[in-house]
Amino acid sequence: MTQDPETLEKQTSGETPARLSRRGFGLMAGATIVGGAVFASQWYNIGAQAGVEGTLSTPDAHKAAVSGDIVLVDIRRPDEWERTGVGEGAVTIDMRRDDFTDVLLQHTAGRTDAPVALICARGVRSRRMTERLTAAGFTTIIDVPEGMLGSGAGPGWLKRGLPTVTWAE
Repeated sequence: MTQDPETLEKQTSGETPARLSRRGFGLMAGATIVGGAVFASQWYNIGAQAGVEGTLSTPDAHKAAVSGDIVLVDIRRPDEWERTGVGEGAVTIDMRRDDFTDVLLQHTAGRTDAPVALICARGVRSRRMTERLTAAGFTTIIDVPEGMLGSGAGPGWLKRGLPTVTWAE
């Protein structure tokens, strides 16, 4: 294998290859930490709040779903439903389905003004789906930002000890 003349000259002259300076290393480390913090805050939905306009806490969502005041939709994946169960009173519609809106309309008797609350694991996907459904013409979409596993909005369905049912395909 042939080496280029400049590399060969550096190796024979004892010159060491360029290294990252302390400042450069510090900047890279800082950027990594900030990036990780941003990712974690989104993943765990740290800034979420329950009880503000357009949201419900998990106990309130459970109560409203069981009484029939809302359609509570668990939008997580089937493997997540299987692992944790599904909140009592919720219907399951995987948000990745191409026909998600059509299936949701079946649960609301075709009404886009029916109150629908969305729950996922930590409130990140439900927030995004709330925006998507509102853009699609639904007028009463409610987010449950605590999710099943908890977030910045609260401990979540499971840690609050709210009832779940076993999901079966």
